Amino acid sequence: WGEVQLENLLEQMLTSAQYEKNVVTRPGRSERVEFAIRLPGRGESRAPCWLPIDAKFPLEDFQRLQDAQDRSDAAAVELFGKALEDRVKKQARDIRQKYVEPPHTTDFALLYLPVESLYAEVLRRPGLADLIQRECQITLAGPTTLAAILNSLQMGFRTLAIEQRSEEVWRLLGAVKTDFVTFGDLLAKTKKQLDTVSNTLGDAEVRTRAIERKLRGVEALPEAEAAQLLAHDQGSVIDIDADPELDIASPTPDKGL
Repeated sequence: WGEVQLENLLEQMLTSAQYEKNVVTRPGRSERVEFAIRLPGRGESRAPCWLPIDAKFPLEDFQRLQDAQDRSDAAAVELFGKALEDRVKKQARDIRQKYVEPPHTTDFALLYLPVESLYAEVLRRPGLADLIQRECQITLAGPTTLAAILNSLQMGFRTLAIEQRSEEVWRLLGAVKTDFVTFGDLLAKTKKQLDTVSNTLGDAEVRTRAIERKLRGVEALPEAEAAQLLAHDQGSVIDIDADPELDIASPTPDKGL
């Protein structure tokens, strides 16, 4: 049950790429920790560094202690309280021996207690949490505490992702700057060409107005007649001799010569 609750909490707080299930955290060993958070590795290999998390739920010891407390049986409370302490210390040592091996892992692991009342009871045992932290390098965590730890890790992941992408973003901005300079040069060339075209159009407009002024004294033909005339072959030559209506006298030689 504790493993299921732990998995649900990890799914809510982290992405699937940030943790794995049933991980061999110590090379050459067969023991698999229930869950391990993938932290960024160091060195050239960039292999991940694992943070082991194992859920433990000493249900029988905890229930005996609660029953003794309900009966106000001081002797039983002392007995079962000591049994719960021994159980948690043994579980912490097992996690340390099976799953912690720097630099493949962090130098500590998390022991998850899935019930807040159990976690509170363990913390109430004088010196127990400090002893486990100091001798076993194991951090105890209840549901609320683990959620806070995972939230802090998630913020760290986001900061790291921004740092890793910052160089890529900088290169992208450099490429955009280069393209923008090229675009500016192209825009300047285009403007120059447009200015040339504008000047040419201006010259053509001046010539057009000059031609119009010279043609003002010429009588314009009707549109139909003008269209018919322009439709003829522009390269044809009018045969004057073949046209009877054109009676143009040939020059007469001077008799005095």
